[in-house]
Amino acid sequence: MSDEILIKAQGLTKQFISYKKPPGLKGSFSAFFKREKKVKDAVKDFSFEIKKGEIIGLLGPNGAGKTTLMKMFTGIIVPSFGELKILGSNPWERDKNFRKRIALVMGQKSQLWWDIPAMDSFLLLQKYYEVSDEAFKARIDKMSDLLGVKDLLHIHVRKLSLGERMKMELMASLLHNPEVIFLDEPTIGLDLVAQENIRRFIKDYHQENRCSIIITSHYMQDVQALCDRLVLIFDGKKGYDGSLEDFESILGNEKSVSFTFSAPQDRENPLWKDYAATWNEDTTHVDFRVPEDQLRSLSAQIISQCEVDDFATEKLPIERVMKELMNNPEILRQHD
Repeated sequence: MSDEILIKAQGLTKQFISYKKPPGLKGSFSAFFKREKKVKDAVKDFSFEIKKGEIIGLLGPNGAGKTTLMKMFTGIIVPSFGELKILGSNPWERDKNFRKRIALVMGQKSQLWWDIPAMDSFLLLQKYYEVSDEAFKARIDKMSDLLGVKDLLHIHVRKLSLGERMKMELMASLLHNPEVIFLDEPTIGLDLVAQENIRRFIKDYHQENRCSIIITSHYMQDVQALCDRLVLIFDGKKGYDGSLEDFESILGNEKSVSFTFSAPQDRENPLWKDYAATWNEDTTHVDFRVPEDQLRSLSAQIISQCEVDDFATEKLPIERVMKELMNNPEILRQHD
């Protein structure tokens, strides 16, 4: 990975202004003369840097500011305050050279024309981005082969499945060989096989081209498969910026342990009453969070004193950490 910084944000803030109107006809009339203004900070004082070749997961709950950030990064909306440079440019100026060096893929929005085959849209994009015929053919051949869609290029987009359309969207966004790629929910709504195919393609493309990628996703599998670094945003503010490994240790060096018993158990048993536990309704199955240095002794005691049908252990998965943070963002402040 290069030390060249491709994205730099400093104190980035985006405010949205709305006006409150009292109800009824009288309220509508009075609003002509006086309106109550409301200012919402969708993103507030956000700063970070991305180097060439990095692939970063941008995470946060709904309404946290992820999409607002992505729209500022790509020049769709203008920041209210702060500084933002993408590839040395102000993205909201949207000059042609800048647009030829970035790509945006939004899983919930299409850039392809539905009533024509994907190849027709690709040819239009070739002219717009001024891609040579030789480079265009080579990229189409390679990407369609990797994604397994060579036989679908001349079928009308509206007749393709969701997974097939998403593959075409990726191809359309990468035809011009961008240096920075923004992926907003690229696997949303796809089945497990399609998700895995998209992830594999993104990973291979990144390794070959050493581009920089920012990805937002509600599927933690996307993040674990693709990202080494995570950036969390809560209520418009950056809450975490660091490695995936450090993120997984936010709740401590614990492991998730599950036991299935042959008979119902007493929840107040001294063996486990001091641990965070989640029981099923008939108390025959329990999930613990156990400090790593206590795992072996606790497991041995439970197995020796109880009739255990099944036993499994793993590190706390990223999904659980994320869920805990969404329920209690204060954990991040304590971690710092």
